[in-house]
Amino acid sequence: MSEEKSAVPAWEQRFRAARVSLPDWAEDAPDRALYVSNATGTYEVYAWDRATGTHRRVTDRPNGTTDAELSPDGAWIWWFDDNDGDEFGVWRRQPFEGGPDEEAVPGLAPSYSAGLALGRDGSVVVGRSTDEDGTTLHLRRPGATEPVEIYRHAEYGGIGDLSHDGTLLAIDHTEHGDAMHSAIRVVRIKADSTADSTDDTGPTTVETVAELDEVTGRDEPRGVACLGFAPVEGDTRLLVAHQRTGRWEPMIWDVATGAETALPLRDEQGRELPGDVSAQWRPGAEELLVEHEYEARSELFSYALSDGRLTRLDTPRGTVGGATARPDGTVEYLWSSAAEPSAVRSTAGTVVLRAPGAVPPASVPVEDVWVDGPGGRVHALVQRPAGTKPEDGPVPTVFEIHGGPTHHDSDSFAAGPAAWLDHGFAVVRVNYRGSTGYGQAWTDALHERVGLIELEDIAAVREWAVASGLADPRRLVLTGGSWGGYLTLLGLGVQPDAWALGVAAVPVADYPTAYADEMEALKSLDRTLFGGTPEEVPERFAASSPLTYVEQVRVPVYISAGVNDPRCPIRQIENYVERLEQLGKPHEVYRYDAGHGSLVVEERIKQLRLEIDFVRRHLDAAAGMWSADNATVRNEGGESA
Repeated sequence: MSEEKSAVPAWEQRFRAARVSLPDWAEDAPDRALYVSNATGTYEVYAWDRATGTHRRVTDRPNGTTDAELSPDGAWIWWFDDNDGDEFGVWRRQPFEGGPDEEAVPGLAPSYSAGLALGRDGSVVVGRSTDEDGTTLHLRRPGATEPVEIYRHAEYGGIGDLSHDGTLLAIDHTEHGDAMHSAIRVVRIKADSTADSTDDTGPTTVETVAELDEVTGRDEPRGVACLGFAPVEGDTRLLVAHQRTGRWEPMIWDVATGAETALPLRDEQGRELPGDVSAQWRPGAEELLVEHEYEARSELFSYALSDGRLTRLDTPRGTVGGATARPDGTVEYLWSSAAEPSAVRSTAGTVVLRAPGAVPPASVPVEDVWVDGPGGRVHALVQRPAGTKPEDGPVPTVFEIHGGPTHHDSDSFAAGPAAWLDHGFAVVRVNYRGSTGYGQAWTDALHERVGLIELEDIAAVREWAVASGLADPRRLVLTGGSWGGYLTLLGLGVQPDAWALGVAAVPVADYPTAYADEMEALKSLDRTLFGGTPEEVPERFAASSPLTYVEQVRVPVYISAGVNDPRCPIRQIENYVERLEQLGKPHEVYRYDAGHGSLVVEERIKQLRLEIDFVRRHLDAAAGMWSADNATVRNEGGESA
């Protein structure tokens, strides 16, 4: 596990190498684009004038910026301004060519974002979420001095899309109380015809024109979600994702007539696409760009609405991290695999945008493993250290558990797993029940026995890893961030003999307290997962809380936490740490001044360096030679305290 000290280690090079996101372009000015990059060492928003080839950094903040959008005419860049990563803030804007920032919609207090919709006439709809007001949507029309509230509900919701002519607004909402399965309401926005004023600043009326709710009154709820209005003036067709067949797939819904058009997506051999399918309109609304996700990989198709012909686009095996159809007929997409770093590519066969500087070192490919679990076959992605073979015998192994929980690990490039591989560890990633990409039943299994269900699947893969000869059972590390950090702490208490160490980043540690302090959107999700609040179903929250099992933890624990985190707030982590201290359990804690993760590259490197150091110092000792006298707590600077 040695590293060359004369040069920057490969794992650090991967983190420091500049990256770019898939560029987003202005609908009516396609040569004006935005993307996010870490080229300066912090993730910030960049403007790209494709006609001139010039690039300009738009934002420059200590803790970075990632949320931004272009106005349809490309004249304005809107970006979300929060406080040190707490996700609570306001929208600001600046001219595309550069200039001073201004508060985009004066009169709206800071909030969590629930979406943004920018109209061609200069109107804007801002989605807000707060503990006090729930979800509110505010409209400001051209010439108006104040925004007006056009929607309010205690349950979480947000903006779906604004029609091309700005008269229709699609709202994704969970008014029925099921945050796992949203519904859609479409409203018409218009100036009140009875008002004396004839300009755009008169009273506004909002009337519902269509509803799509497949949850209320249903024994088996099915979610629907807005994918976007047709990009044509006066077109009332809305592209919708639905779960009617037990998986996500698209259909077209004409909100004016109520007509629904199913999309029979079959490949050139006449086979139905397995897995989850999404889509977006191509310019002109005569074709769709189809994104197909199956077994941790993805691919792209073009779908002709005239004859239902589905044509596969030529993309390498791996993961498409986003795609966009350009007016010239090409498709640009962000692609990577576990072995190869990401790049923005085009179906024209070119690399459209590559970050400046050196390309990060490659890593090793993944192997697919399927394991029989208590709820069905569990898919895991496995990577062995470079140069090792199965016959070489078991190696130290890191189980890196993904967050979400409604997310999944994929065959895509990730600097974190690659770093563990460089240090001689095998890496196993598990798409447990609750993960997306394996059908609705797999995702929806995550109810009431929250956390415990996922751990059953992780345990099944762990058993395979040991029995197959891959993993040394004395050197098994459980780690993850966010929901993965939660499952790490829960796993150390519920499965105390299964793991040699635990490394949890921004975790849920004390679930009832986390619920009390977290942002409203996550409260809504938790009520759905548990079937109520901690006051209503205290036994369920207790059964799923790592703090309940802290006395059973037998191995050293490392925890990192953002002091401004609205998703896994700091107080509930401190409660868990305090209990570890009272019990004399070996642990280390690192606190940093940001939110739910950091957008600063050097901070990310520092965090992983501390994790690797922790594991390397204590792995052998944790197998049987650890003394509680070694317990250490680290402060914001990583120093012993």
